[in-house]
Amino acid sequence: MPEPVTREQAKKFYETMCTIRCFEESVKRDFLNGEIPGFVHLYIGEEAIGTGICAALRDTDLIESTHRGHGHCVAKGADVNKMMAEIFGKKDGLCHGKGGSMHIADFSVGMLGANGVVGGGYNLATGAALANKMILKNDTVSVVFFGDGASNRGTFHEAANVAAAWKLPVIFVNEMNCWASTTPYRTTTAVEDISDRAKGYNMPGVIVDGQNVFEVYQAAVEAVARARRGEGPTFIEAKTYRIEGHFVGDPEHYRKKEETMEIFHRTDPLKLFKTQCPEGIEFSQEELDGILTAAREKIAKAKEYAVSCEYPDPSEFLTDVYAE
Repeated sequence: MPEPVTREQAKKFYETMCTIRCFEESVKRDFLNGEIPGFVHLYIGEEAIGTGICAALRDTDLIESTHRGHGHCVAKGADVNKMMAEIFGKKDGLCHGKGGSMHIADFSVGMLGANGVVGGGYNLATGAALANKMILKNDTVSVVFFGDGASNRGTFHEAANVAAAWKLPVIFVNEMNCWASTTPYRTTTAVEDISDRAKGYNMPGVIVDGQNVFEVYQAAVEAVARARRGEGPTFIEAKTYRIEGHFVGDPEHYRKKEETMEIFHRTDPLKLFKTQCPEGIEFSQEELDGILTAAREKIAKAKEYAVSCEYPDPSEFLTDVYAE
């Protein structure tokens, strides 16, 4: 049975997606202006996946992210002011300015961290699930997000095998965005649907429209319930498309930008939201516009906060590296 969604929940979904979109647009501008160090990878166009998955989780549940992790962090409830400060490398950031975009984390909301290593999150999330089931003996659920390219890494098969064999409470969420860095999906992957691989590990493999937050949420609710019942992992494949380049500043010689923008025009989850709402739930365009405006203002304040913060002192470079 589908989980009923209230109007308040639907509104929260849209607020979260708008916050992610505005956060990413701000980061893109500031990176191109030379204000942000390192590299940043954007989640624009994929907001419905992180939002729908995290909406089905408790605050105490855990997620492990990717190098494209800002959206997951927002969706799990991290403070956007401290997120922005972290990306700007400031000491008041979530990781005191030492993690940056690709290693941003917030344990207080169950966000175990973005991960610069492709396929690096599988065993961390599965290990957390193992600890919660076998040692802490609770019903906490772990989620690992990963792209289609990462699904070809050996760590996926290792984690999927042990998670299924030991019925661990972990959910594998494949954000199938069609691109592994600069490589198109069909070049390196023989299966049509990556979720077909779940069959090899005797776990459910579910395909959802990654541009429909309600569909993603329903799949997540079922997977979470299965995990809490002790029945083991689920593989959710969310079909989406990577709108931005692999990283901000990517020249994208490997694809045509006009084709990408045409796809974005048809699949933008923010634009589709109004028509995707369950029967009986309606929003006026004015209300949705107001939510988006509020999100822009919230992120503008986050940027102001980040700029106002200080950088870590050089004497602190080696702190937070090892346990005291």
